[in-house]
Amino acid sequence: MNTIFKTDFNLPGQISKYEGKVRDVYYLENDILVVIASDRISAFDIVMPKPIPFKGLVLNQISVDMLKSTEDIIQNWLISSPDPNVSIGRKLKPVKVEMVIRGYLSGHSDRLYSSGKRSICGVNLPNGLVSNQKFDNPIITPSTKADIGHDEDISKSDIIKKGILTLDQYEEIEDITYKLFKRGTEIAKKRGLILVDTKYEFGYDSKDNLCLIDEIHTPDSSRYFYEDTYEDFMNRGETPKQLSKEFFRQWLIQNNFQGKEGQNLPEISNDVVMDVSKRYLELYNKITGNNFDSSKPINSLDQIEETVINSLKLIS
Repeated sequence: MNTIFKTDFNLPGQISKYEGKVRDVYYLENDILVVIASDRISAFDIVMPKPIPFKGLVLNQISVDMLKSTEDIIQNWLISSPDPNVSIGRKLKPVKVEMVIRGYLSGHSDRLYSSGKRSICGVNLPNGLVSNQKFDNPIITPSTKADIGHDEDISKSDIIKKGILTLDQYEEIEDITYKLFKRGTEIAKKRGLILVDTKYEFGYDSKDNLCLIDEIHTPDSSRYFYEDTYEDFMNRGETPKQLSKEFFRQWLIQNNFQGKEGQNLPEISNDVVMDVSKRYLELYNKITGNNFDSSKPINSLDQIEETVINSLKLIS
């Protein structure tokens, strides 16, 4: 099946290229970015050796839709999406912090809580919570944005103390984070989903205006539960059915891998790859309300490159 694992484009005005865990980012003249959402999948900050069919397309298209649906809250980096796997936008000065916001005790926060921690990123949690329980109010648990290696949890006080942001800057970003999460929650509810947790990344333009960057509300940056079965699963003491990358992390954990030293990556079978792909397509259908046609192949790398070049001519 046609997948995108790596790109090697030669674009007009190209200055450099950066390969992230999932995206290939091309830096062009005039502060233009071309971002290719590949089909790579990462877990525990490690890129897996096998791509997931349609994953990049799903991530990019959900993010494009969500960026457009939040423009009234905050401006963002996006200019256009000329191909399902491509976003073109403005290069901004990134804030070196990811704003992680959680409505439920799930994933990373649940693992920390289960280990006995009652304070996460400076947020105190009460005793007696159970896995996947809804918080009375969403909590923000920021993390550093690492260029190399693992992102690390960080508190609001340490962000300010280390000079990453001023108090005013942080509080503006905090306010926007709550508003974006509220909007994402409303959109998810209309589709029968619960937005469990997510992350937002921000940057400043040349006039120091705050902007939203990167992806939002995708299965790579967010966790979703099915609303109609959440209570039933919780009453049985089971993990609610979810649409996110977390189930893949759990599969790795069950196969004795968490990215720790000395651990070997398990063999990822084609059945696992296709199961992951189906989960991404299911979330695309649920969150967008569209019905994705997986029988249609994605564009070839040559076609994508030509489309991007033609689109850049229109921007310039």
